[in-house]
Amino acid sequence: MRCKMCRWFVYTQVYMPPKIAIQERKMRVLVGVKRVVDYAVKVRVNPDGKSGVDLSNIKMSMNPFCEIAVEEAVRLKESKAASEVVAVSIGPKQCTETLRTALAMGCDRAVHVHTGLRTDYMELQPLSVAQILEKVVEKEEPDLVVLGKQSIDGDCGQTGPMLAGLLNWAQVTFAAKVDVNDDKSLLVERETDAGTETIQINSLPAVITCDLRLNEPRYATLPNIMKAKKKKVDTMEAEDLGVDLMPRNEVLEVYEPPKRKEGVMVANVDELLDKLRNEASVIS
Repeated sequence: MRCKMCRWFVYTQVYMPPKIAIQERKMRVLVGVKRVVDYAVKVRVNPDGKSGVDLSNIKMSMNPFCEIAVEEAVRLKESKAASEVVAVSIGPKQCTETLRTALAMGCDRAVHVHTGLRTDYMELQPLSVAQILEKVVEKEEPDLVVLGKQSIDGDCGQTGPMLAGLLNWAQVTFAAKVDVNDDKSLLVERETDAGTETIQINSLPAVITCDLRLNEPRYATLPNIMKAKKKKVDTMEAEDLGVDLMPRNEVLEVYEPPKRKEGVMVANVDELLDKLRNEASVIS
């Protein structure tokens, strides 16, 4: 620029910092995986009536709602909304087989929290599970935790809400649809007794539990099963996490439901209505 008091030109230099490419961090997803009695197996109750279901020589598999959670987490990664999916399971050494299934479905790595306690509510109960997952969250630092809404053995549906409460995170339960917005907020449609409602999570971190209608889990292909054998599985002991694993509730009795009576064939609708009205007394 030119000085008005003289004929000299004064030059000023303005420092411009170099442009730095800022890469936005994509979210890391932690997905819970539970090993349960296969849904197609007819369970047997132990004769003593107090020690629960007989788990010896019985087929075990991934909890169906956990399969839905794994599928949704993998879809988030495939849509570029997530950068990594970590599967976590709590239970005996056989849980590594269940984790390998999650890895074959598309998870990147896995964490196995080993414990010899039964995980079907008889010994390890939801509060202890949530506290263990809290320790895993502190270590892995995920942005989103995805769980099944419940397991088909304990049927409690408490772990997800308890974990969100312990972490003081946002939560949406019974998710039937999950959409990621451009601003990284989540739009979640959830099941209710009256239908569905839509909830927006404005910012992460958060906990989501998955309902049956969210998606249809994929089958693990043979090539992916082979690749899963090479993926990393970290192991830690539940007893080393500083969590009280003692059950809060005591199961007093476990018994099989009464056997159904043999059905009756009727000749026509009038006979059916007569039996419903006079024998079953279910209509008037």
